[in-house]
Amino acid sequence: MEMGGIVERQVQNACMALVEHDLNLAESVMQDEIKTNQLELFLDDQCLSIIAKRQPAAGDLRRVVSVMKIITDLERIGDEAERVAKMAIALIGNDKPADQYAKFRELHTHVAQSLSNILDAFAREDVEAARNVIRFDRQIDAEYKALTQLCLDALAQPNAPVTHLTSVMWAARSLERIGDHAKNISEYIIFQVAGEDVRHHRATEPVKP
Repeated sequence: MEMGGIVERQVQNACMALVEHDLNLAESVMQDEIKTNQLELFLDDQCLSIIAKRQPAAGDLRRVVSVMKIITDLERIGDEAERVAKMAIALIGNDKPADQYAKFRELHTHVAQSLSNILDAFAREDVEAARNVIRFDRQIDAEYKALTQLCLDALAQPNAPVTHLTSVMWAARSLERIGDHAKNISEYIIFQVAGEDVRHHRATEPVKP
């Protein structure tokens, strides 16, 4: 949960750095990335130690395995936040768009909501909340595609602000991937609590043997 909190902060600060053209916030994301990587190594070591020394079985083993997978996805969310921060740095010195990054803000709001919801579902071992995050990922994907198309249409116009548009596209891509990682964590929670493997299956479909 500590690692998840740091990752949440990274995503928030990276996106605010982009829309506010704030160098300090962008640099804070880089500093938090060091903490995220350190926690990944520490938690992996703790999980391996539990497996080696305690030899957990059944539900306990599922819990440890799920946590190890969740750790990996959290670290990758941190990586994506760092990429957004780099796009934010690329935009510093440029004028802000007239819409003040409205569509990007909307996408960020929903991705941040998914990340918060999945960390809460993990803490409460809430399978239904985890399934809801999987379902909500479809909306995030649709918003990402719409934002990308908007940027592509703008790039086709004369005198298009290329640096601005391409940076927003890359940052939006990172947000979409963060949504995917939240979806992955949902699947691990369902496996941990219910023993059900829903990877590569729609959330509403039963897993076939």
